[in-house]
Amino acid sequence: MQSKIDRAEKSKNKKAAIGDDVDLTEFEKRDVEDFEGIDSLEDLKKQDQKTLTTVGVETSEEGRSASFLQMDQSQIFCNNPDDSSIELMGTAQALEKYDWLPNYMWNAVQVDADKYTANTELGPTSGYFIRSKPNTKEVFPVQACMFIGDQNVQQTAHNIIIAEENSELHIITGCSTGESVTDAAHIGVSEFYLKKGAKITFTMIHNWAENVQVRPRTGIIMEDNSTYISNYILTKPVKSIQAYPTAYCNGDNTKVLFQSILAGKKDSKIDQGSRSILRGQNSNAEMITRAISEDQSQIYTRGDLQGLSPKVKGHLECMGLVLSDESAIHSIPELTGASTNMELSHEAAVGKIAEEEIQYLMARGLTEEQAASMIVRGFLDMDITGLPDKLAEETQKVIDLSLEGM
Repeated sequence: MQSKIDRAEKSKNKKAAIGDDVDLTEFEKRDVEDFEGIDSLEDLKKQDQKTLTTVGVETSEEGRSASFLQMDQSQIFCNNPDDSSIELMGTAQALEKYDWLPNYMWNAVQVDADKYTANTELGPTSGYFIRSKPNTKEVFPVQACMFIGDQNVQQTAHNIIIAEENSELHIITGCSTGESVTDAAHIGVSEFYLKKGAKITFTMIHNWAENVQVRPRTGIIMEDNSTYISNYILTKPVKSIQAYPTAYCNGDNTKVLFQSILAGKKDSKIDQGSRSILRGQNSNAEMITRAISEDQSQIYTRGDLQGLSPKVKGHLECMGLVLSDESAIHSIPELTGASTNMELSHEAAVGKIAEEEIQYLMARGLTEEQAASMIVRGFLDMDITGLPDKLAEETQKVIDLSLEGM
């Protein structure tokens, strides 16, 4: 059997099946540097603190159970209180602590999937490890941030998240770049493992510089009675992003909800989707996307639902607004039914803002620009379901902040 390193070596130039190819040799690879780190997120430069706030990171750590920050290729901050029901540390540190952790790595995502996964394995180990202890429920979210501080860096991260049996874990992760950064590449491999009865809520907000290439790779493996909720928000320009997180609903009675808010601006190329493979009986998946395109942006919204067992249900929904003649939204839904007594459906629509809606709001005192902004914000608004009240309120606040200026 080939080792993971050998498989990665053979795939380090392998193009992804979808999305634009990125020449990774144009970006500087860095080793993990031996930084002293910072004692508090409030020790960061004021501008960096402000940037982190736009992606949901509270630099005061108020309302957060634990915090992690990786800058370029190095962990510079990790705060995990001793009495916490959650373990948080760098992936490299976790590998030193737990000899069983390698058994998890590269199961939810394949190491030889493409050049991006391969280069993550072949580069220095970085990223974060989060584990919720059995039979615990932490109301306050963990916050984790991937930050690119220098120009032309190739940042990689391999994140492992484990929710033990009957535990509940909430994560807010923000990704961004420093004010002087224009060009960079980010590759983030994230593997989620939900044990029986576990629940993970994962809210990700991206705010990259306009010429950053972004290639997340995410897989979720779910056991009986587990629940995974994903909220993804991208409202700022980016050079390109291609992501297709996949939930493997292996256990019975699993529930998956993917919600994505996408705003294409300038010449951004966004290829964002989600996939749910329903293997366990009585499993349920819902995948919802709201997308707007303006300027010269191109958005591809993909969805793949596979019903492979009896009594599974899945719904795929994509709604898009095209706000300029030079932009476009491509909706690509796919359903696969391979069992009796199951139900899969999809709904997709792409259109423009109705002129009568604009006129109605202008008649009530709004300018045309204000009216259009109100319609767009209302279109992108989503109900945050399945969360405790306090966390739902916090998540909505983060989404509202990301929509400012729309």
